[in-house]
Amino acid sequence: MAGRIKVNKIKILFTLREVKTPPTAVTGLIPMDYRTQAPQVLRDFLTYHETIQGHSKRTVDEYFLDLRNFFRYIKIERGLAPRSAELDEIGIDDVNLDLVRSVTLSDVYSYMSYLSRARSKHPNSRDSEYGLTPAARARKIATIRSFYKYLTNKAKLISENPMQDLDSPRLKKTLPRYLDLDGSIRLLEAVDGPFKERDYCILTLFLNCGLRISELIGLNTTDVREDQLRVLGKGNKERILYLNDACRDALKSWLEVRNMGALIDKNALFVSNRRTRISKAAVEKLVKKYLLAAGLDSAQYSPHKLRHTAATLMLQNGVDVRTLQEVLGHEHLNTTQIYTHVDNESLRAAARANPLGRVRRSTSRKGGADKNADDQIS
Repeated sequence: MAGRIKVNKIKILFTLREVKTPPTAVTGLIPMDYRTQAPQVLRDFLTYHETIQGHSKRTVDEYFLDLRNFFRYIKIERGLAPRSAELDEIGIDDVNLDLVRSVTLSDVYSYMSYLSRARSKHPNSRDSEYGLTPAARARKIATIRSFYKYLTNKAKLISENPMQDLDSPRLKKTLPRYLDLDGSIRLLEAVDGPFKERDYCILTLFLNCGLRISELIGLNTTDVREDQLRVLGKGNKERILYLNDACRDALKSWLEVRNMGALIDKNALFVSNRRTRISKAAVEKLVKKYLLAAGLDSAQYSPHKLRHTAATLMLQNGVDVRTLQEVLGHEHLNTTQIYTHVDNESLRAAARANPLGRVRRSTSRKGGADKNADDQIS
């Protein structure tokens, strides 16, 4: 197949997201910035997470959105805003420590009830469904819990944490979806086109290193050091991954092409056709493109599912769960252990070991015996 790269086979959120662009005469939108839009008690908490905890801007913005909408709801419940008002239009400039202190567990559970029944999943959509998923509500619970823990333990602004016993919604436990080895090879073999070296390298790193999409797009050329890759993960935690032959070959081919033209972003490992750092949306688009080209279901798989694929293939081929935890950058082992339940050969062996597994239904019984059994059942 001409131009294709040969593969070595051995080898929703309920809140309205503001458009983060400068305001214009056309849109009139103001970029979201908690530093100017959050009241002092929220701003201090958000600043702590960004500057001390080292959380990304995106994570801190999510915290701001969660708390902003929560206190909008509280203002309605306290009679500080009319019940007829749209939640997204209520200001929070007047939220102060007294209001924050007055919040109880019952208020939070009432808010969760509102989110599960009355809140639109996509406020800017005409045909939006109502009711957030347990996972979406759980994240908002985590934000509220973190906020009050900060006020109690760090800022010392309240003496007793009212959210100490706050429970999260029960989450449905699902096993991660992943590609098998043949599907992974088909995906790599589908790579073609003017950016084939870049795209092949991106898919190879996803499938071999189990990177998060944010980690991949944040890579710089200086992060590649012979057979090592420096990765900056969640919470600005750095880890070193070792590159196998497939990754080193893909990186070599891509870097040769990357360095041929003038670059706007000279640091970025992966650049777009405009020679700037590749975006999350562009990576998601190229993954979907090649899934379709490979005859795979692009609705079922995503860049994060390729991370699941890498983890599952490593476990199936002898990598222990502790090592996999380090490779994936998981803080807690129980996060990694979910992969031990996927296509586990020991579970297959357990099923085969049951002596009843060899029993077959007899087809030689006479009709009279069947009739007697039927009579007994009735």
